[in-house]
Amino acid sequence: MAYDLEPVKAPRAAGSKLRMLNFLVENPVTGPLLKGVLLSQVGVTQLRQTSTDMEPFRHRELTDKQWVDDQQDIEKAGDISELDLPVKGFQFPAAADFVSAYKEGRADPVQVARRFTELAQQARDQGMGLFIATNARDLEKQAEASARRYQDGRPVGPLDGVPIAVKDEIDQSPYPTTVGTGFLGGSGARRDAFAVARLRKAGALLVGKANMHEIGIGVTGINPHYGPARNPYDPTRITGGSSSGPAAIVGSGLCPIAVGADGGGSIRIPAGFCGVVGLKPTFGRVSEQGAAPLCWSLAHIGPIAATVQDAALAYSIMAGADPDDPNSRMQPRPTLGRLFAKDLDGVKLGIYTPWFEDAQPQVVESAYRVVDFLKSEGAVVREVDIPDLSVLRGVHLVTIVSEMVAAHITHYRSHRKEYGVDTRMSMALGRALTSYDYVHAQRLRSEISKRFLDVLKKVDVIITPTTGLTAPRIPLDALKTGESNLNLTTKIMQYAQAANLTGIPAITFPAGYDELGMPIGFQAMGRPWQEDLLLRLAASAQVHVERRKPKVFFDVLGL
Repeated sequence: MAYDLEPVKAPRAAGSKLRMLNFLVENPVTGPLLKGVLLSQVGVTQLRQTSTDMEPFRHRELTDKQWVDDQQDIEKAGDISELDLPVKGFQFPAAADFVSAYKEGRADPVQVARRFTELAQQARDQGMGLFIATNARDLEKQAEASARRYQDGRPVGPLDGVPIAVKDEIDQSPYPTTVGTGFLGGSGARRDAFAVARLRKAGALLVGKANMHEIGIGVTGINPHYGPARNPYDPTRITGGSSSGPAAIVGSGLCPIAVGADGGGSIRIPAGFCGVVGLKPTFGRVSEQGAAPLCWSLAHIGPIAATVQDAALAYSIMAGADPDDPNSRMQPRPTLGRLFAKDLDGVKLGIYTPWFEDAQPQVVESAYRVVDFLKSEGAVVREVDIPDLSVLRGVHLVTIVSEMVAAHITHYRSHRKEYGVDTRMSMALGRALTSYDYVHAQRLRSEISKRFLDVLKKVDVIITPTTGLTAPRIPLDALKTGESNLNLTTKIMQYAQAANLTGIPAITFPAGYDELGMPIGFQAMGRPWQEDLLLRLAASAQVHVERRKPKVFFDVLGL
């Protein structure tokens, strides 16, 4: 079938234009007609006219035993902290660097905590927009406990004393969880989210709550309440979103690892734009307990890290079944067995060429170089066909916006005018969708999922660029309102949505830089529960792709 992913033709609006457009959309007289026009422009009309005989989507396909081979039943293999995964070019300080410095007495966690506090303040003074909240007293208390463990010769593991940031849609005691809004989070979280609790138990220094796009409903990281998160490779450019703060924090060196969340590329997009590694695990692989309810059927928690080794390390700690999250209980035991393979001998990479090449020329060129690197490690390339990508885009939009509107139905009634203007606009459009739209989208989603899983029976992974372009500039007229720019948004998201709709794992890792020095990401989507193979691909590329130091970089370890 012909490649059908066309650009969305919708007007851009920001500042006073967006305020006026939002007024007209919310107005009971002009709103219905305008909403109909805008929804048609983003493909909802096409969706309504697309037929299917499938039942509504459920994640049951992921539990099929065909995706669980003998290797997946092996316990986590080896010690990740001792695995040699070289990084070419600039050496971002990794978790292992912190731990070795502590064990050798060249630094201690309290010094690192204090240095972090100083550098985080410098980042604020520079307007980087990385954090929503930090707490120096809480951090130093954690650091003192870690320092005592090292003094006693009993650190709890390879993350003891390592700074880690958490996206502010995920609970971390004692901080409030604002979800990027100006009105949520009136009191501190009583308990950590499951993933955060596991990292705390592993000794991590939980440094604070990272900035995000308001309620995760955008992919630029422009937040009118807390300021835009700025890209460490060029602070005039966006980070991507919605895990904007976590990716920029890692990219700027303040933490080697951060915890992100991904409903439509929200880990992979900012990680790609900020030149770091981002892993969206299989649906349910990491518990959603303690994450703000935003998009139940699409949501994933996962690590953002400067290196593949640290992404694997954080993933290995966060992954696993949780009694409080039913979706997390349908999985095989996590393993990292294939991460320890010496090469990619025989690994089949699936490429749908028209889709792969539908990006800026420099993005495509860098992505093909990565393909060559992976082939040099033994991988083979197979052409695949993935039809109806325009339908996929519409199905994701209807699904995520409908679920977000439902999640905020009470807040919207009470706090509508306290959301950013761009968020209000998106939610007003979402409220114009019908129950028929949502159910029909889930039927089409079943068809999309079957197609992707059928492709993954023939190849081991599906490869694409991470985004269709490198990070655009932060538009000055959007700072106070955000923006509505559906053409840009869909170009940023065009490779990300499939993994959320299907629940399959996906990773982004650095693929190079454009002529202005902005990072380019490479994405691989894999079979259910086979995150270890995706990490192996990223580790192979890490040997070949030269990393560059960001323009804005903070050396927290200070050695």
